[in-house]
Formats: sequence, structure tokens, C-alpha cells
Amino acid sequence: MRSSPDPHIAAALDDDAIAALMEPLTALVVEAGAAVLAVRRGALDVAHKTDGSPVTAADLAADRIIVAGLARIAPSIAAISEERITGCEPATADPVFLVDPLDGTKEFVAGRDEFTVNIALVAGGTPVLGVVGAPALGLLWRGQVGRGAERIAYQPIAAPTTGADAENLVRTVTAIRTRPWPGAGAPWVAAVSRSHQDQRSDAFIAARPGARRRVLGSAIKLCRVADGEVDIYPRLSPTSEWDIAAGHAVVVAAGGIVTDGAGRPLRYGTSRPGFVLPEMIAWGDPAAMR
Repeated sequence: MRSSPDPHIAAALDDDAIAALMEPLTALVVEAGAAVLAVRRGALDVAHKTDGSPVTAADLAADRIIVAGLARIAPSIAAISEERITGCEPATADPVFLVDPLDGTKEFVAGRDEFTVNIALVAGGTPVLGVVGAPALGLLWRGQVGRGAERIAYQPIAAPTTGADAENLVRTVTAIRTRPWPGAGAPWVAAVSRSHQDQRSDAFIAARPGARRRVLGSAIKLCRVADGEVDIYPRLSPTSEWDIAAGHAVVVAAGGIVTDGAGRPLRYGTSRPGFVLPEMIAWGDPAAMR
């Protein structure tokens, strides 16, 4: 983690200043995604962290690109990456970038395409901007709270490119919005994790009639809430702040809400060991909570 920013930086991050970060961060996510794809084409060497979770050369390559890019784009804002948390304090600077260079490493190792590169900007303890790229799918979701969200389809690039080149990719941009709750007893779709299923989330879904489950990997679950393909994503077991911060911002920017299991707002950077959030639920339609 870089040194803490000047305390006046947070105040200087008004909506326009945050919006100015969107294109550079989008280019950075595309560039990191290209590096991940380049690693996937070669021999895959998988190591394991102390908690047993896998880490690959792709995680580390994307991490290097993103951390270096953030230092260029916004040198006064601290950054925390999943791959660089040793020695970081859970009580983070504010504002702060939260980075997951490769979310869904298990999907990546298994040869599936549902892995993502995630960058979020957190200010005031809540995500205000998020970019989530799924390089193997040629899709990217991004959003700024208060200014809307978009899904971008782009041509996946076969090798790492510079940020400037990534900004000039041919792409199709679609404004996205969460969809209205279908109503009690009507069919609705809940996103469930392929790799991290838990009993509390299963019980939450089972208690709501009309549920259809859609199995997805990584932060794509949050993005599908944001673009209206999924109604809700409950994760009532621990997850890390960098896993969901970018998708959280995209969901809220698209009209949804992200809470804890009791319906309270999630707060980031609150001194939890390991940057862990105990639980979360992403609701496409806030009215569904009533």
C-alpha cells in the first residue's frame, strides 16, 4: 500500500474528479485483462497462499500493471491490492483504491471464462466508482454512483497493450439499469457462486418462493444484478472488500443497493482483520427489501 494521501484529497474528489478517472481506469482494467489472457495461453503454474487460495502468474502480472498504472493515474490516492496486503492495516486511508487483479482464480485455473479484473474507488467508507472487466468474455462493466452504469463489449486483445491503446479499442457501450422486482411469488433470478456456496445463502434463497438460481463466477454475479439479468445476489458468508467493492459501485450506479444481511449499508475500511466483510446482499430493486 502506498502512503496515505493528503486529507484534503478526499474533499477534492467531487463527482467531476471521480468521473475523470473512469476512462483511465477502464484502460487499465483492459490492459491487465490482456496480461491475464496472455498467461492463460501458456503453461499454468499454480501456487497457494497461506489461506489455501490459489495464486498464479496471471494474478501477479495483472497486479503489477494495475499498481503501476494507479501510481501514474492518481499518485495521491492510496491503493490496496489483494496481492499486496502483507503489512497493510485494515483501517485504510480514505479515499482508497481497492484492487482484485484476478477475481475468480479458481475459475481461471479450471479453464472457465468467468474471471474478472476489479478496480474500485472507495470514499467515505463506500464504493463510489467501479470497473469490472471479464477479458475472456470481452465484457466490461463500469459505473459511478450518481452518474449511471454501462456495459462495454470489446474485442479481447491477445497480448498486453498500453493504456493509451486500450482507450482506443473498438467497443460497444450500453447503458445498464437494474430491473424491477417481479413481485411476491413471481419468478425471479438469484445469482449463486460456483466456487463459494454456503448454507445461509442457500436458505435465504429457498425461503423466497419463485426463485431460479443462476450459477456464476467471480464479480460477474454483481454485474449481472447491475445489468438486469439477475434480481439478487446473496453472499451470507465472509468475503473480502476487494472482491465486491467494484461490483458494489456498479450495482448502486445502476439503481440497486448492496447491504449486509440485516439490510444495513456496507462500510469499508472499518478495521476488520484481513479486510473481510462478514456478509452482503446485492438487490437489483431496493423495493424488494420491504
